[in-house]
Amino acid sequence: MASHRKPRPTGTRVAGIRTPALATAALTSVALLSQTADATPSDEDRPSLEEVEKKVDDLYRQAGSATEKYNAAKEKTAKQRKRVNNLLNDVAQRTQKLNEAREELGSFASAQYRTGAAVPQTATFLLADSPQDYFDQNQLMSRLTGRQKDAVDDYVTQQSETMKKRREATESLQTLTDSQNDLKTAKATVQKKLANARELLSELTAEEKVRLAAIEKKKQEEAARKAAELAKQQAEERERQQREREQADRQESGSGGSGGTSSGTGATEPSAPDASHGTKAEKALAFARAQIGKPYVWGATGPGSYDCSGLTQAAWKAAGVTLPRTTYDQVDAGTTVPVSQAQPGDLVFFYDDLSHVGLYIGNGMMIHAPKPGAYVREESIYYDGEGSIHSVVRPA
Repeated sequence: MASHRKPRPTGTRVAGIRTPALATAALTSVALLSQTADATPSDEDRPSLEEVEKKVDDLYRQAGSATEKYNAAKEKTAKQRKRVNNLLNDVAQRTQKLNEAREELGSFASAQYRTGAAVPQTATFLLADSPQDYFDQNQLMSRLTGRQKDAVDDYVTQQSETMKKRREATESLQTLTDSQNDLKTAKATVQKKLANARELLSELTAEEKVRLAAIEKKKQEEAARKAAELAKQQAEERERQQREREQADRQESGSGGSGGTSSGTGATEPSAPDASHGTKAEKALAFARAQIGKPYVWGATGPGSYDCSGLTQAAWKAAGVTLPRTTYDQVDAGTTVPVSQAQPGDLVFFYDDLSHVGLYIGNGMMIHAPKPGAYVREESIYYDGEGSIHSVVRPA
């Protein structure tokens, strides 16, 4: 017998859709949805590589500024802790003296009790909140012997000084707490800025990292060119000064040595460091060169790692010169000179907020601890552009 079943439709069947037209439409929709899901909407808003580089550089600079604030807070905390400890020791010693004075007064009170004399007055004195107020009444003063009067005076003095020192210690403890809070805030700020910078860099593709390296290389080449220009200018200036000195020597020889030096040399003498300063600068530079290759660590002062001001401080310390801890204070630790007259050993400060410093070595170059993730190295003072240089200071 023939089958009575209806034949199946011959169209393509997709997910229960039986007609060819609907199947084609469904497949097209799936493809479009798939493309939409794969596309990243953030790609349109993704910053350019140049913008990423600028943002990272800004974050490192902000981290450098926060590092100097951290260094200042750390130094202040250490000083305040030392002051608090000294005050607490002083309070302890004064408390001991106060107890001794109180014991001596107690012996007088016991003696008066045994003899039956002036018990109420002495007891009242010992229990009074303010002994001086009590003695303003003249009832007991007339009964005290000279020795007793001295003991009372000593007690009142010790009590007053002890209370004063206790107040000072309490205030210093509060200041110490504030300094510690500032320290925590500065530390958190540094860590946040560095984390943001690392996050931005981690999002770069391999191709973008190659392009970023090319941009950095171009900046370094420009910085090296500017350093070479400065080196040439300084060499020409030294040659000019040398010619002037030689001319002055010839004039002095021709006049029999009575004419003295010419006025031309006097104009350039102030910018040149003396021999003793030059010797110290050589020691500072020798120390700094020995640190090349050590990592930058914010807040570090050596010997295994440094931040920027920690390196300059340690270098000049090796030369017997004490510099303050932070860039904010180091900039005031010497004489400001023009960039064109910078000498080896001078401190080169960067940015309006003085958040970076390096040690000038000559020919437009410096040794510095650049930033987190980098190492102590020689680099052009124009590494971040000519406009980034704030000032040059010759340590006193």
